[in-house]
Amino acid sequence: MAREAMEFDVVIVGAGPAGLSAAIKLRQLARQAGTELSVCVIEKGSEIGAHILSGAVFEPRALGELIPDWREKGAPLATPATEDRFLFLTKSKAYRLPTPPQMNNHGNYIISLGLLVRWLGKQAEELGVEVYPGFAAAEVLYDSNGRVAGVATGDMGIGKDGRPAANYQPGMELRAKWTVFAEGCRGSLTKGLFDRFGLRDGVDPQSFGIGIKELWEVDPARHHAGRVVHTIGWPVDRRTYGGSFLYHLENNQVSVGYVIGLDYENPHLSPFDEFQRFKTHPEIRPVFEGGRRVAYGARAINEGGFQSIPKLTFPGGLLVGCAAGFVNVPKIKGSHNAMKSGMCAAEAVFDALAKGENGTVDAYPEKLKASWVWDELRRVRNIRPAFRRGLWAGLLYSGLDTYLLRGRAPWTFRHHEDHARLKPADACARIEYPKPDGIVSFDKLSSVFLSGTNHEENQPAHLTLKDASVPIAVNLARYDAPEQRYCPAGVYEIVREADGRNPRLQINAQNCVHCKTCDIKDPTQNIHWVVPEGGGGPNYPNM
Repeated sequence: MAREAMEFDVVIVGAGPAGLSAAIKLRQLARQAGTELSVCVIEKGSEIGAHILSGAVFEPRALGELIPDWREKGAPLATPATEDRFLFLTKSKAYRLPTPPQMNNHGNYIISLGLLVRWLGKQAEELGVEVYPGFAAAEVLYDSNGRVAGVATGDMGIGKDGRPAANYQPGMELRAKWTVFAEGCRGSLTKGLFDRFGLRDGVDPQSFGIGIKELWEVDPARHHAGRVVHTIGWPVDRRTYGGSFLYHLENNQVSVGYVIGLDYENPHLSPFDEFQRFKTHPEIRPVFEGGRRVAYGARAINEGGFQSIPKLTFPGGLLVGCAAGFVNVPKIKGSHNAMKSGMCAAEAVFDALAKGENGTVDAYPEKLKASWVWDELRRVRNIRPAFRRGLWAGLLYSGLDTYLLRGRAPWTFRHHEDHARLKPADACARIEYPKPDGIVSFDKLSSVFLSGTNHEENQPAHLTLKDASVPIAVNLARYDAPEQRYCPAGVYEIVREADGRNPRLQINAQNCVHCKTCDIKDPTQNIHWVVPEGGGGPNYPNM
């Protein structure tokens, strides 16, 4: 069956903060100019916001520039941040530290980013943007000159054997004059664009973290609306970059999460279990005792910052938001930068359309470099890589860079690929994690249940292996199969015969929450994440 095609001026892949901001800005510019402009946004989640996960304390700067009357229009920013706490944890104690200036949240809001993007989606649709959730962009389209010409959504109804089933429907081609890739962190199409156009040539590798989050309803006596708490230290060792957040929202809700840098060395480490263990700390546990866990999720996070920003444009297309990597790690925020990048891209694309240009939108990186995003990221570029030498070295340098150098150091620390940092299992200490108590700590499968994750069962696994022999011959033999632990959803499992022999890797793709950690941390880069059928994956209500 032939694929049908639809034509647009601009197609945007991903309905997150960056993609929706680009769509809104494009339609705003078209209205101001009195011109027609067709803009389409496609989103692989079952609805807008279904795959959005963030802490989140939100800086409204970009939102104010995009939609100045956001308050009157009912943007879901209901809880101003009123108190910052920064704690250093030992196994049994908590010591309050001065809050670094980047983490001062005066003027910011504690929000559900999922609810915010749902609201942004409505603003986009009211402006005439066509938004299609449940459609996964599976392929980049190119014209005869090799220029990006749009994307194609994945075929539906392909069976596990790779052949069309009775309900088969071919994907749709969405052709565009310009295509904006806003897939988020480690997007599968973006990954291919990096290779095809050499977009990472001359820049540092991207560095990542994994963020694991739960949403709780807590005892009102334990709730303090507007309180923002961050911790460092226990439970991870001093060589591992990691820390937590507790954000007190409205309605007795607390979002709690733990972020671990994926440059960690010990293959026995389990980010999920570190998070569960963290909640048992005497300073943290009382917040959740007597409460109810209502949601769970996980997502990879860009941590490379300024020196890892790739080339942003290529023939026919642009990268915005976390597809490019604009997270300010010391500030623990990226949504405002993602939105601003989408707005800058929209301005540049609108001008290119008006002039009939069809090469690369060189004005986009120029606009971004002239914006506050560039200066913000440049000033903090050395803080995250300083922690590669350990917690104390990182804290010492961060203080020096922040208070004395003020981000103006004449040097730039470099990043290295996260997967290459993993050491052999026999060179590292094993980590014994306590059993979950079912009160504040839980197992992976009950957690995945709360994520609402679901995939059509009769489809090829979207977690693919370049070489099926590597998981046992290399990963198990050398690293004790770290995919069993770095995955926060129980997707990867080593199973054996009854006598313990003949180990093999079992991939439980149905559990996948689309965090992309496996695609990043696999030590041999043998795992390649591709999109499943549209609408599959987690269904986060308000994460």
